[in-house]
Amino acid sequence: MTENENSIHNNDVELVIITGMSGAGKTVAMQSFEDLGFYCIDNLPPELLLTFLDLMMKSDNPMRRIAAVMDTRGGDLFDSLIGALDDLLQAEGVSSRILFLDANDESLVKRYKESRRSHPLSEGGLLLEGIRKERLLLSELKGRSRSIYDTSNLLPRELREKIIAEFSSRKDSVFTLNFISFGFKHGMPIDADVVFDVRFLPNPFYIKELKPQTGLDSEVSEYVLKWGETQILLQKLTDLFKFLIPQYKNEGKSQVIIAFGCTGGQHRSVTLAEYFGKHFNEEYRTFITHRDIEKRKG
Repeated sequence: MTENENSIHNNDVELVIITGMSGAGKTVAMQSFEDLGFYCIDNLPPELLLTFLDLMMKSDNPMRRIAAVMDTRGGDLFDSLIGALDDLLQAEGVSSRILFLDANDESLVKRYKESRRSHPLSEGGLLLEGIRKERLLLSELKGRSRSIYDTSNLLPRELREKIIAEFSSRKDSVFTLNFISFGFKHGMPIDADVVFDVRFLPNPFYIKELKPQTGLDSEVSEYVLKWGETQILLQKLTDLFKFLIPQYKNEGKSQVIIAFGCTGGQHRSVTLAEYFGKHFNEEYRTFITHRDIEKRKG
């Protein structure tokens, strides 16, 4: 019996079971599926699989793309996975497939030694014995798998790229840009990949009629953008971003956060975040966030 290979209909739940050898990259795989918009659950007991799917389908906001990691960490519970897969074939509204991650013994031994973790099946014995025992235990499951990745010579970035290429339903929605404005007096954003200090630009704060407004108002944005130094900055940053953003994307990042900071996060930083968010919106899936725009006091 093989896994369900029926085409995925719009109302079906798409289930991917991630399994394979311990140390072959299941953590990276689960993170990749999260980036693709899958609801991910780790180390799910096989006997709870159908119950879990039923709950997902009956919820008010049903999750239609689910990835579940199931492996030998479950001990005796893992033995019931084959039976759960047989039951899954009879379930209506579910399109399932298995992603099996494999690697040669030498690579697995090396990874375990580097991480200083113990193999779940070694039981205090030799690491290689645990690996061979797991390979035998997983042999039938590997035979049922449509997608088998040998990660022996794959970098984490390359594994992510393989998963995205095969499982992405909208490749253009995987990678996202987020342009953030903030005020330095409120602290720097800790999640930003790149931060630009734009406090050298002329400050609308000192213009009486502009002070109570923000960079979302046309009067403020026009004031910030009219200066020669601003135009030079926009040109140079545009060239930089056109080079930099594809490099991040090729590296396997799912998103890039670019932050602009001014004193209070009201005028200059907001203007630049809006400018670049709109500039790159047609090329990338882009978001604009103004972290401190509501923090004005007085």
